[in-house]
Amino acid sequence: MKIIIIGVGYVGLPLAISFSKYGKVVCYDLSKNRIDELNKGLDINSQYTKKQILNKNILYTCNPETLKNNSNFIITVPTPIKTNKKPDLKMLIEASKLVGKSLKKKSTIIFESTTYPGCTEDICIPILEKYSKMIYQKDFFVSYSPERVNPGDKKNTLKNITKIVGANDSKTRNYVKKIYSKICKSIYVVKNIKIAESAKVIENIQRDVNIALVNEFSVLFNKLNIPNNEVLKAASTKWNFHYYKPGLVGGHCISVDPYYLAYKSKQNSYYPELILAGRNFNENMSTYVVKKIINLMKKNHENLSNLRVAILGFSFKENIPDIRNTKIIKIVKKLKKRTSNIKVFDSIASKLETKKKYNLKLYNFNEFKKYKYDAIILAVSHKIFLNKINYYDKFYSNKNKKIFVDLKNNYSYKDLEKNGYQYFQL
Repeated sequence: MKIIIIGVGYVGLPLAISFSKYGKVVCYDLSKNRIDELNKGLDINSQYTKKQILNKNILYTCNPETLKNNSNFIITVPTPIKTNKKPDLKMLIEASKLVGKSLKKKSTIIFESTTYPGCTEDICIPILEKYSKMIYQKDFFVSYSPERVNPGDKKNTLKNITKIVGANDSKTRNYVKKIYSKICKSIYVVKNIKIAESAKVIENIQRDVNIALVNEFSVLFNKLNIPNNEVLKAASTKWNFHYYKPGLVGGHCISVDPYYLAYKSKQNSYYPELILAGRNFNENMSTYVVKKIINLMKKNHENLSNLRVAILGFSFKENIPDIRNTKIIKIVKKLKKRTSNIKVFDSIASKLETKKKYNLKLYNFNEFKKYKYDAIILAVSHKIFLNKINYYDKFYSNKNKKIFVDLKNNYSYKDLEKNGYQYFQL
């Protein structure tokens, strides 16, 4: 069985590596740079080794001709949002056109890209019919099996997760279940595409709303001068309390998916108040954080314009290179309005991609030791940053005015106070 994968990013590459153990895989991507890197055994996302990438059963290509007359397609292209927060389906539409031109009769197309309920049937399937000149459920078949990739997670891998499979007919459901059973231990089948689409989109919305709640706790308890992290730990001793860490919510899923369901909801004359309230609260957390940092600086320094600030971490999540929708850039931009002497350290995130996308220079953490600072902001909990708190003492220009911002609550307030820090935590 040959599998054709459209889009070779965080979702597509793990599928390719896994399916290559059982047959041929063709990986197609519009990005020539991405394909060239993979053909050299390089993965900018740091998911796989050179040996795993350069698998004799995998073909990486930008040539659409290699897709023609195949039977099994999996579409894993990104589905971001536009500046107006509406779904950006451009890549999904183009992928559907491409596959439509490449179909042969009795083909099966599986969509993994996250989207709103009804998108596959209302947008993608008509495109497949138009460009293939074939009829859905007669000449070709469609399934939706949402991706559940969690970058940096070594436990919940593609093999170990439960894979949802949805299709509008039992034959397709059974066929797609058989395909994924080769690479996933557990398959959960639902009776139609819309259920599968809906399940995927609410998984991340639930996290977004819960993080918004603990973020609001953080704002409230900060006003009350109560350490939020200690409150959460204490509450977690109850058996049915779910522990979530406060923080800045970025990435391609949690900070995007709510807008997809909200878009569909508004089309059906319903305004999703709780979903969008949580999303708006999380979007505004960077503004809140910057205000707290500036107030802390003002408390310790009369002139902010010359303050030297180190920001540790730039990717949206710890121990991964992914900078998509990172909220650290908002902190950088807002702080630069008050002081221009800011250095951002991240040895994991791509310096080239960061410069290209955000026009920001990243420094490796080993360069951190070369300078002295007035304020250190631990923004992302990369393992390399999690030294004992007194490790940072020697890098302050003024030992009596040590400003330390811990956005992920890595240290106890007792240790911060014991070491004489002027600090802020979420």
